[in-house]
Amino acid sequence: MPSTANNLQDGPVKLDDLDRRLLHMLTENSRRTNNSMAQELGIAPSTCLARLNALRESGVVRRFTIDIDPEAIGHALEALIFVRIRPGARHLMQEFQDQIRGKPGVTQLFFLGGTDDFLIHVAVRDSNDVRQFVLDHLSANPAVASTQTSIVFEHVPGATPWV
Repeated sequence: MPSTANNLQDGPVKLDDLDRRLLHMLTENSRRTNNSMAQELGIAPSTCLARLNALRESGVVRRFTIDIDPEAIGHALEALIFVRIRPGARHLMQEFQDQIRGKPGVTQLFFLGGTDDFLIHVAVRDSNDVRQFVLDHLSANPAVASTQTSIVFEHVPGATPWV
C-alpha cells in the first residue's frame, strides 16, 4: 500500500498491482462506488477504501474530475496555442500563467521547456473565438513575444501508461 507520508524527496510512490488496477478503474470512471470497485478487485470494501485513501494522502490521486465534451456545450473548436515570452519579461511568467489559466475556454495550460514557453489548449465556439482569444489575451500582452496557433482536428485521449 502506498505510503501516506510521501513527498518529492522520498521519490515516487511504490504501487503494487492492486493499486494500479484501482487507479485504472478510477481513470475510466471516477464515479464508481467503493463497493463495485472492491467487488471487481476481489477485496473487502474496507480494504478498497483504505487503498484509495492512501493513494489520495500520498498525492498519487490529486483530485476527482469529470470529462466534459466541449462540442456538447457549444465549444466545437479546439486549438493549441504556442506562446513565447519576451526574454526581458521572464520575470512575468508566473503572472502570465496565473492570468491565462482563468480565461474562459482554457482547458489546459502547459509550461514548457524548449523553443516555446507555454502551450494553451482552448475549446471555443469557432475560429473567431480563437482569433479573439489570441488578440485579447496574448497579442495585447506586453510579455508575449509571439504565438502560433494550431487547430485540433481530433482529440483522442491516450492510454494511462502509469497504471
